[in-house]
Amino acid sequence: MSLSTAMKTAQSNFSNVGLQSAVAAKNIANASNPAYARRSAMLVSAASGATVVETQRAQNEALLKQNLLSISKSSAQDTLLSGLTQIKMMLGGEDYELSPANYLAKLRDDLQTYADKPNEASLGETVVAGAADVVQALNGTSQALQKLRAEADADLATSVNELNRFLREFQTYNDQVRIGTAAGTDINDALDQRDKLLTQISATVGVSAVKRTNNDLALYTSDGAVLFETVPRSVTFAPTSTYTAAVTGNQVYIDGVPLQAGAGGNTSAQGEMAALLQIRDEVAPTFQNQLDEIARGLIDMFSESIETPAGSGTFVAMDGLFTRNGMASVNAPGLAAVIAVNPAVVTGQGGNPVRLRDGINGPLNPGGEASFSGLLNGYATAFEMQRSFDPSAGIDTSANLLAFSSSSIGWLEQLRSSATAASDDKAALLGRTEQALLSVTAVSLDEELSLLLDLEQSYKASAKLLAAIDEMISALLQAAR
Repeated sequence: MSLSTAMKTAQSNFSNVGLQSAVAAKNIANASNPAYARRSAMLVSAASGATVVETQRAQNEALLKQNLLSISKSSAQDTLLSGLTQIKMMLGGEDYELSPANYLAKLRDDLQTYADKPNEASLGETVVAGAADVVQALNGTSQALQKLRAEADADLATSVNELNRFLREFQTYNDQVRIGTAAGTDINDALDQRDKLLTQISATVGVSAVKRTNNDLALYTSDGAVLFETVPRSVTFAPTSTYTAAVTGNQVYIDGVPLQAGAGGNTSAQGEMAALLQIRDEVAPTFQNQLDEIARGLIDMFSESIETPAGSGTFVAMDGLFTRNGMASVNAPGLAAVIAVNPAVVTGQGGNPVRLRDGINGPLNPGGEASFSGLLNGYATAFEMQRSFDPSAGIDTSANLLAFSSSSIGWLEQLRSSATAASDDKAALLGRTEQALLSVTAVSLDEELSLLLDLEQSYKASAKLLAAIDEMISALLQAAR
């Protein structure tokens, strides 16, 4: 090896060590950054020795794709479970002590006690108080449900704004990657930021990425709508500030295509937006229908058939213990929010609880007997009678009122149980896919420090080679004198 060749080799080694050390230092500085992918300085042999040709970024497209899918599914499942848990808390938590079913059972028992001793007016007061508890449970739960829908709607508006922001930022980094790839410049930092945005987008809406020329990416939702193609596509949503049972929320549109809501306890939704739609448009309205059916059953059960006018032979059903409080029809949505105890039996409103025994809308106790229990026994018995319920409530269409109200709790608990199990499974899958991806892309401090030690030895070897060359040149110059 000539002295000039040896000199070039030493210079090349110094250059390589400097660049590799810079890459290792950057890796170490970003060891705790989850959005950073490890860099490697790749070397090839040339005539003058090893030469740095490029800095490569650790990546695995298959694992990244699986991780994005896991993020979408886990985010949606957690969002649904959170909504179901809120509904459960409306009913009192684990024991459902604030549920209409609990208060209905107590009302039935109070009625039977009053029927056994119809001459004790204080028992009538107890029945009216029990009826007020049922009403409060129905009113309060219905109002809380509509508040939950309004919160889901507001969260949707926030998610849409965030998604539009993510897409604008995605365009910035995607353009840098596309232009940098074509120009042959370092695009690794832009790739890190683009992948970070992909994970944020996937938590909001299910997304799949298609790679095109020059590392350009096109994004599509799990429903097949175009999310990004060279430029962001429009994501629009008109929020609704106030919700009642009769209000239908607006749809989320991605590139003009409506986003589909998730379905089931193990939700089919990908991303939090589809799960929010499921809560707002599927879960809460179905439970509201169940509450409305309970309210309708109560009003029908306690209605009184009154001959109007007297002696005409024409009987009209009139609200008894429970009233629809001005609502035109018992079949209208939101009945549970307005059902009330008839003021005619509420002492604080000038009423008399004894009218429950004798008739609220007319004298149904002809003899005015204190021991009359016909109406009260009929009311208590009616709790066990089969009734027809609207199929839109999603549970039994034929059952007694107590069984129907219990089935409502069962429906919620089954849905929540399924959502809980699915949340655990999807969280575990997400943990595994994240770990698998990190095993490829994350920085290992042990590896980087070991590499620095190797680079130190390479530097020392190059320094010794340079020292030897210096001695040889000095000897040659001395000999030439």
